[in-house]
Amino acid sequence: MRISLGLPVSGAWATPASLARFAKLAEELGYYGLWSFQRLLVGVDQEMAPVYRSVLDPMVALSYTAACTSRIRLGVAVINLPYVSPAYLAKQAASLDVVSGGRHDLGLGTGWSEPEFVATGSDPNPRGRRTEEYLAALRTLWNDPVASFEGEFYTVPPSRSAPPPVQAGGPPVLLGGTAEPALRRAGRIAAGWVSSSRARLADIERGVQVVRRSAEESGRDPDEMRIVVRGVVRAGARDDALPLSGDPDQIRAGASLYARAGVTELFYDLNWDPLIAGADADPAAALERAEAIITDLAPVDFVT
Repeated sequence: MRISLGLPVSGAWATPASLARFAKLAEELGYYGLWSFQRLLVGVDQEMAPVYRSVLDPMVALSYTAACTSRIRLGVAVINLPYVSPAYLAKQAASLDVVSGGRHDLGLGTGWSEPEFVATGSDPNPRGRRTEEYLAALRTLWNDPVASFEGEFYTVPPSRSAPPPVQAGGPPVLLGGTAEPALRRAGRIAAGWVSSSRARLADIERGVQVVRRSAEESGRDPDEMRIVVRGVVRAGARDDALPLSGDPDQIRAGASLYARAGVTELFYDLNWDPLIAGADADPAAALERAEAIITDLAPVDFVT
């Protein structure tokens, strides 16, 4: 199981200085990737976790990070596809892949926040057909000398989109979602599945099984499916409800549970730690705490 990190994109520590220092240290320590996430806005009357109240745009944050690093992979978990046309996102993702030298991973979801749907004039439904069309449009824009797609929801007139991504076929696309149809879709048409921060370990284990079974039924190699999980980390006091809490040994023990569940990449995310990303946290102290934690948790091999 590969070990990655959540990029500083939320709250007090989401600053240019933190992005650069954190990313460089993560690369030096041997972490596999850095992951961002998307939150456009929060409705005034909407109950939302503090982590979502102030969030950098994920593609901008990753592009900035690309300039500060040379090897570590750069992913987003996830972009909500109804918010933006596939042509626009294809250009963004291809450009990020070019400027990073082929290091981009693209996670896609269908969203769940009603104020964001209203603000973007979007509709996620029907989720399944919309997602399949979106991926088809992305792939023609990334791969075909003359891109063209005609669907129920999306149209790409015969056109050229350049420059192409560095990675053959385009950035790997991973799909989010927790419902069985979404999990089966990830196994059937995507490079794998990316989980939610709200997922319990038992739900992840079930999701892995559904994704891989769907891949096999579709004639694909189930062992090639990437299973990427955000792991909310709370260093310090142990909380039995959070597998990745406590001291470094306890957090590593929690990580091994994900490896045994079939996860192929776990990213430790500190954006959920109020001492790091809280609105009242001191940015310098937050970064110092984050650097200490990721140094203590530098990657080791996990036995599944």
